[in-house]
Amino acid sequence: MKADFLFETSWEVCNKVGGIHTVISTKALNVKKEFGDNYVLIGPDVWRDEKTNPEFTPDDSMFLPWKTAASLEGINVRTGRWNIEGEPRVMLVDFTPYFGQQNEIFSRFWETYKLDSISGQWDYVEPALFGYAAGKIIESFSAFHRDYPRIVAQFHEWMTGTGVLHLKKYAPWIATSFTTHATVLGRSIAGNSRQLYSKLSEYNPVHTAREFNVVSKQSLEKLTAAEADVFTTVSAITGRECTAFLGKEPDVITPNGFEDSFVPGADDFGKSRSDARKKLLKVASTVLGYPMPPDTILVSTSGRYEFRNKGLDLFLEALSEVNHKPDSQRQCIAFILVPAYHKGPRQDLINALNEGTLIEGGDRYLTHGLHYMNADPVISLIGKEKLENSQSDRVNVIFVHSYLNGDDGIFNMSYYDLLIGFDLTL
Repeated sequence: MKADFLFETSWEVCNKVGGIHTVISTKALNVKKEFGDNYVLIGPDVWRDEKTNPEFTPDDSMFLPWKTAASLEGINVRTGRWNIEGEPRVMLVDFTPYFGQQNEIFSRFWETYKLDSISGQWDYVEPALFGYAAGKIIESFSAFHRDYPRIVAQFHEWMTGTGVLHLKKYAPWIATSFTTHATVLGRSIAGNSRQLYSKLSEYNPVHTAREFNVVSKQSLEKLTAAEADVFTTVSAITGRECTAFLGKEPDVITPNGFEDSFVPGADDFGKSRSDARKKLLKVASTVLGYPMPPDTILVSTSGRYEFRNKGLDLFLEALSEVNHKPDSQRQCIAFILVPAYHKGPRQDLINALNEGTLIEGGDRYLTHGLHYMNADPVISLIGKEKLENSQSDRVNVIFVHSYLNGDDGIFNMSYYDLLIGFDLTL
């Protein structure tokens, strides 16, 4: 039996934060081939008060009859398309009207499910209200469009779990799927330098959640996994976490993959790689203050700024070991492509790149200004490991802490357009 309509909800729809954005955006083409315009993604309208969302093309005429009816229920959405391969339909939800109602909303979840929201801080409240708003949207759409009797609603991560719980009670005819990409407790344990998988059975989930102050997040994640019609996770090892911490074995393991539509074809591949290498070497040479040879090995790591969970500490320690080996012949530049709290592109670097000169005596590590540099974990470990970026070093490190969206002020190339220039990624 095939669904008539598929909704997919994530905090990272038209909102690049981390890897889930890549997972969803690169599979959307294949999903759309299956469902056409009956596949709709739901994301947060977090660009409301800022400049235009570069990933979203508005289309006010989309679902107009339903939107008119929904607005009378207090549901406000922007409709349009996601600017990715396949251009799937998108609803961006304004969940701010619920900010004054969270106590009432969370009370109902407590009465129905015993969802423990009492200790949740803003990083719990905001996404939980977004998930709730997404659930309300799907319920409203389903009630309006009775010509779509078979609807599936997929939700990603604990942040959207309230949507599952809402539909379970108020629209149980909608089939729900919940996917977790990493458990709340797993992230907390690993991020605090504790052993995770080797001691999985030794952790008491209740005590551990209290210790790391994630009781509300853990409660929402556990309840959502239990109440969803289908519970999935992205790997067998994360499935072990789910069984231990959520008391629920995943129904299906859905390994992450990606649609390779962003990879250049055979005719363009060589030129695209050459262009990216030239850009990377030019920026690195300008920052370092001396030219790097054309055969320099270019290495990178990327992801969300989770210093331990993403292995940034291990990456820098390994680079240091290679740098201090006497038998290293070729030079290497390692790029850390991890967004952080930056001040915008360095003006001296922009000037030097435009003039074709090298910076002498400037910062040898950063492409953009960095707030609180003395407290930054990457910069601190670079110093500790004596990665000095001197011309005699075999390994040099460049910290690119801006999103590479094609308009960062230094590279002005997208992440994927630069990625092809590297010899190795970790």
